[in-house]
Amino acid sequence: MVYKIVMIRHGESSWNKENRFCGWFDADLSEKGVQEAHAAGKALKDAGYQFDAAHTSVLKRAQITLQTVLGELGQSDIPINKTWRLNERHYGGLTGLDKAETAAKHGEAQVQIWRRSFDVPPPPLEESSEFYKIIMDDPRYANGPTKEEFPMFESLKLTIERTLPYWNDVIVPQIKEGKRILIAAHGNSLRGIVKHLDNMSEDAIMGLNLPTGIPFVYELDENMKPITSMQFLGDEETVRKAMEAVANQGKAK
Repeated sequence: MVYKIVMIRHGESSWNKENRFCGWFDADLSEKGVQEAHAAGKALKDAGYQFDAAHTSVLKRAQITLQTVLGELGQSDIPINKTWRLNERHYGGLTGLDKAETAAKHGEAQVQIWRRSFDVPPPPLEESSEFYKIIMDDPRYANGPTKEEFPMFESLKLTIERTLPYWNDVIVPQIKEGKRILIAAHGNSLRGIVKHLDNMSEDAIMGLNLPTGIPFVYELDENMKPITSMQFLGDEETVRKAMEAVANQGKAK
């Protein structure tokens, strides 16, 4: 038995465009991000994809991407599960900061450690931050995470630790039932799933730059092991340029 699952990182957000650390802040899609979401939906439609269920985060940049894709497919009425476990990595005290300015202030090497080390988290989000109450008091988190689970910062390692239980306990059983699944989430929550599927090393996964708005497909066997890994629905040059753009975000101008 061969199972297919499609994943997509949300289209460019307004804070992606401004080169700011976003994390759990609920930034909207930019105009380009909306266009990317429509293009993703059209690419999936042209390739003949249909879905039985979808999963996304509680952040609107992922949800709007998903809704736009499903609209292009004429499938806006399928069941959608929304969970904080698919949220972007929590960037803690870096939330809202310009990446290039942060690199100029602290050095590109330090920013690369915060962005690209596997288990070194950024500084915590302090109560003095203008984003503290915006995130902590957001009513969408009333039913989870618990106060003990609520992060003040996350490394990729910590992000994976809260994402994989949802993959294993919710998504995998649906795949095994034969449901065609679409996940619209974020660069780091998706990297956690990719690392798990491909058994990637820490260095390899930290070097992976997922482009915004370009769907990718896995073919899995009955043991949820990849038969085919990460096939992007886009031409190679477009995918390459999009990955390079992500990689360059942490560099001083």
